[in-house]
Amino acid sequence: MRAFIDFSSSLDQTQQALRAYFHEPVDILVAHTTEQVKPVLEKVDAFSKQGLWCVGYMRYEAAPAFDSAFKVHERQNPQSPLAYFGVFKTPSSVDFAQHLLHTNSTHQVKWSDIIAKPNFDSAMVQIHQAIAAGDFYQVNYTSNMHGEMSGDSASLFKAMQQAQPNAYAAFIQNEYEEVLSVSPELFFELQQGHILVRPMKGTAARGIDTADDEIKKSQLRESAKEQAENVMIVDLIRNDLSRIAKTHTVKVNQLFNIQTLPTLFQMVSDVEADLQDNVGLSDVMQALFPCGSITGAPKVMAMKMIKQIEPEERGVYCGTVGVVRPGGDATFNVAIRTVTLQKTTNPMQQKALCGIGSGITFDASITGEWQEWRHKKAFLERSSQNFSLLETMRFYKGQLHQVQHHLDRMALAAQHFGFVFNRFEIEQQLQEQSLNWGQGAKRIRLLLEKRGQIKLEHFDLSASPEVAQVQWATTAFEMADSEFVRFKTTHRAHYDFYSPTNPAIFDTLLYNHQGEITEFTRGNIALFLDGVWYTPPLNCGLLNGIERQILLGKGLLKERKLYRKDLEQAQGMAFMNSLRGWLMAQLVG
Repeated sequence: MRAFIDFSSSLDQTQQALRAYFHEPVDILVAHTTEQVKPVLEKVDAFSKQGLWCVGYMRYEAAPAFDSAFKVHERQNPQSPLAYFGVFKTPSSVDFAQHLLHTNSTHQVKWSDIIAKPNFDSAMVQIHQAIAAGDFYQVNYTSNMHGEMSGDSASLFKAMQQAQPNAYAAFIQNEYEEVLSVSPELFFELQQGHILVRPMKGTAARGIDTADDEIKKSQLRESAKEQAENVMIVDLIRNDLSRIAKTHTVKVNQLFNIQTLPTLFQMVSDVEADLQDNVGLSDVMQALFPCGSITGAPKVMAMKMIKQIEPEERGVYCGTVGVVRPGGDATFNVAIRTVTLQKTTNPMQQKALCGIGSGITFDASITGEWQEWRHKKAFLERSSQNFSLLETMRFYKGQLHQVQHHLDRMALAAQHFGFVFNRFEIEQQLQEQSLNWGQGAKRIRLLLEKRGQIKLEHFDLSASPEVAQVQWATTAFEMADSEFVRFKTTHRAHYDFYSPTNPAIFDTLLYNHQGEITEFTRGNIALFLDGVWYTPPLNCGLLNGIERQILLGKGLLKERKLYRKDLEQAQGMAFMNSLRGWLMAQLVG
């Protein structure tokens, strides 16, 4: 076994920070049955009191070890441990974090999509019916995404940390599986007989810019629905803690805090208590596991519903990963944003598993929760494959067109994704290499890697059609609210899915789930209505194209939400991007 724990950049620096690498354990503690779980935790306690470190995890399916009323699925692989801990004398002097930082290995994960929408809708109806019948107040509904991972798991973990910074992160490899967790949620922290539990309930997607961010954050903070969801779990945890806390010490010190994550805002609350004397790790897990934020309330009935509507086990997802320090102080996360890898018969591939879910209350809408799932999936979109930032420019008669606009946009993308961006170096390379591009029309691709490496590609630019023949997308564009739409990168599978198969069709026109027109797959759209050219606003879900920016700045375009009926009534339609400029367009079919 080896393990890398990185709690050093957790969102609350008042907690015990830790970044450490562990290998060569002096003992391994494994529970394969529910009867073995508590004895493993008791041994963890005993080893910590002997001055040793214990690092490991528990599956969600370990829950019946603490209460037989907790209903869970049978494990598909009974050898997958319910609890697994390595025991170590001390963290290694090897700086594994530096190895991760400088590794040049690569990876790719091909994921199945989230649960089919009709199945999701059906489960939501069942949940609402059960809440209306008084079975429970809230349930956390989840689904597994299955994938195939090729490449290096350390590279995947590194990408996951970059996609989900400020996390309670852990990378554990053992003889059964690999656990890669970048959870932003603290399950509990034990310090000198004091416990802090920090449930995370209430979610909103990040905005398209700073001003929109502030609006989304304020809406989340003031949302009666999100507050109610949070309070239900806070009350459940207060009740759980009262079983092991000293009388009158359970307190809610912070309520409805908003934490900012790369793709989401999350609402969190702090519940604290002083523990009774001689309370150990097994007692804490007995009282709290599984965390109420990933079950619902009341816990027993919520878990019964979870087993009914979720088709398979959760695994390490929704369990917990953590470390117990010498003396018994401990930090454990709630294992969300967590990927589990297991070997296959192909030595170059591993099976990947990752869960996505949300808390469902009576006033939760099917559409709203479906979108929340997609927002939570965004960290996988960012981390599952290597991607570069991209700008595509027109070069003609020795000149690059609108180059400063392109570099401005790339700088914003670099800031968003955490890429190294050296404008002077890029300008130097563009100037030097352009001397070799001749005078004809070229398509120039500027690619920027994570650590600032620059690549330039040039191709002959084909002639543009006089009128671009375009088609409607056959389905709503699922990724309209994705960061990979707002920023231009080489991750374009969501666009490629809609690419025309008929060579006579120039491009495909996309629309979002609200029926709003967004953009073409390779450019922006404009419609001529009542003497004015209109283009959709960015909050409909589209790239802020360079040609679009320039025409808006000159007052030649105005922003307005556009729908199918507007296209039917329009006196003209145009395709625009910086490569092709302005092309009149015509809908086919």
